[in-house]
Amino acid sequence: MHSPHRLILASTSPYRRELLERLRLPFEVVAPDVDETPLPGEQPATLARRLARAKAADVAARHPGAVVIGSDQVADLDGTPLGKPGNHERAVEQLRAMRGRRVVFHTAVAVRCIARAVEASELAEVSVLVRDLTDEDIEHYLRAEQPYDCAGSAKAEGLGIALLSRIESDDPSALIGLPLMRTCALLREAGIDPLRP
Repeated sequence: MHSPHRLILASTSPYRRELLERLRLPFEVVAPDVDETPLPGEQPATLARRLARAKAADVAARHPGAVVIGSDQVADLDGTPLGKPGNHERAVEQLRAMRGRRVVFHTAVAVRCIARAVEASELAEVSVLVRDLTDEDIEHYLRAEQPYDCAGSAKAEGLGIALLSRIESDDPSALIGLPLMRTCALLREAGIDPLRP
């Protein structure tokens, strides 16, 4: 089904851009203007879904004829959200807290198109088991990959895979930042089929 509508990724994340490129659809990138501060007592899954919807809505309001994809990921350690560490010290703290434990990554995707009256979202969950890392393991990893812009301080698509002993998911790309199977389903609802561009 040919779509005359523009497709926009409401994200500046290079990881999401690379994932969306796998679908071989032409798209643009527009940065959303959204405050990502969690609300008091907000659960990680709720936060991820709210931010994905807010990002899609913000960009859709500026481009009402386009189909807009918004996404957000929040790492969840026993109900505590782990965001992007931003620096080495916070990344060390995160990885020390995560070692030997199960962490759930909640990755939400939302599709919004004002012209087509489409507004839908999905949430994918990826459960990972973090190895019982030594401080030396953590230091070596952080110096090698510097994942300070990644929720949970790790890039599973890179060397970060060595931090983990198990990954469980029904939408594997969700761990990198965009659940592509759910994204495809939402795009089909909006009239864009990656297999029939």
